Amino acid sequence: MHEEITVALGQISCRVGDKKRNIEAMKRRIAQAKKIKANLIAFPELSLTGYVVRDRAYELAEPIPNGPSVQEIEKIAKNEGIHIIFGMIEGNPKAGAILHNTAVLIGPRGYIGKYRKMHLPTHSVFEEKRYFRPGYQTPVFETDVGTIGIMICYDVYFPEITRLLSLRGAKLIVCISASPSVRRGFFETLTAARAIENTVFLAFVNLAGIQDGLQFWGGSRILAPSGTPVSRAKYDVDDFISATINYFDINRVQAWVPILRDLRPEIFTSLREETENL
Repeated sequence: MHEEITVALGQISCRVGDKKRNIEAMKRRIAQAKKIKANLIAFPELSLTGYVVRDRAYELAEPIPNGPSVQEIEKIAKNEGIHIIFGMIEGNPKAGAILHNTAVLIGPRGYIGKYRKMHLPTHSVFEEKRYFRPGYQTPVFETDVGTIGIMICYDVYFPEITRLLSLRGAKLIVCISASPSVRRGFFETLTAARAIENTVFLAFVNLAGIQDGLQFWGGSRILAPSGTPVSRAKYDVDDFISATINYFDINRVQAWVPILRDLRPEIFTSLREETENL
């Protein structure tokens, strides 16, 4: 495993329903990442299809890992020798009505794994539970570029997700997102908090542009274990950022802020009991 890696974020705007065009946008950012010798590049939530797809979700869904788009991006990862994370609608080959909002991780040797979004916002402008089934697992992925955890957008509001990923060994947590502008302040605060309370690197990559009247604010960022941004993207427009991170920096922060050492496991039992009784 590399102790030091370069992480890139492709903050793209997506054309709703146009997978070919969106993959081409990814290719351009992947080529840019290769020029700076990045080890990993991440793209936003549902970057394959766009976010506001509504009932088209069923026709745009593909199985993982055998769907044509996953296989195409897998070829790119192999040819370029880079790790890629992107978002898509996952279809179930056995039941067409079952869809997931999924993040896919592919490496230079092919498909590595996936994460299914656990928390599906269904309020105000969001209607994800109408289309998607929630995920139930928080896997971490052992890769040549470190132990990586993944979450998607609204998951960042729930500290249990990043806590589990951290306790399972994640050193880098990647949050792919499709956050509209009204949520900007929340995400800027919460991403920093999630990095601090788990002493991990956190990469947040958000959509940019307008889809069906929704303005996505961009603002992608890479955060140190101290919560300090080491790289930030522009607001509202397509952008590309990168940062070189060293996992040894986690040890330095943990020496001064030993949060994981000071966890009280009995509180988790009480938390579960109280939640079940809501």
